Amino acid sequence: MSTMTKLSELTGDYALDTAHTRIGFVARHAMATRVRGKFDEFEGSAYLDGDDPSKSSARLTIQAKSIQTHNRQRDDQLRSTFLDTDNHPTITFISAKMEQIDETTFKVTGDLTIRGVTKPVTVDFELTGAENDPRGNFRVGFKGSATINRNDWGVNWNAATAFLVSPKVTLEFDVAAIRQS
Repeated sequence: MSTMTKLSELTGDYALDTAHTRIGFVARHAMATRVRGKFDEFEGSAYLDGDDPSKSSARLTIQAKSIQTHNRQRDDQLRSTFLDTDNHPTITFISAKMEQIDETTFKVTGDLTIRGVTKPVTVDFELTGAENDPRGNFRVGFKGSATINRNDWGVNWNAATAFLVSPKVTLEFDVAAIRQS
């Protein structure tokens, strides 16, 4: 942590700083290369309890149509065929359990909903910083990841897809959040 010395100093309600947060993913394509992407539109909040992290909570809502891989044809197919954004416009995560592993490492388990299917997921997070910004806002930073099987959420197109795109997708989080007054 930057200038913080105690987790208890982190206690409070936070809102995601969407301008400084990246929510991305990596999937193996054609079993030889990796496709990286991100979501451009999302919002979220958290309550952090520095004295008892198990009492902390978080929620995230992603606009599925905001998916970007820098390939228009692939992005259109991801929106329509894989994510079915017309019928399932959002992807959500709502925490159910937070576990402190060590001073800066946490496991956050919650319900991930994609395409109307909800399954539990555990994300490993590391606290990367906590300090006041030049405007006097108190900020925290976390980075984390989780690997999921997209087929568990029905994110598939056809049988050929199974050979072209790995079912394992790594979700990546680079999070900045601002404590609310």
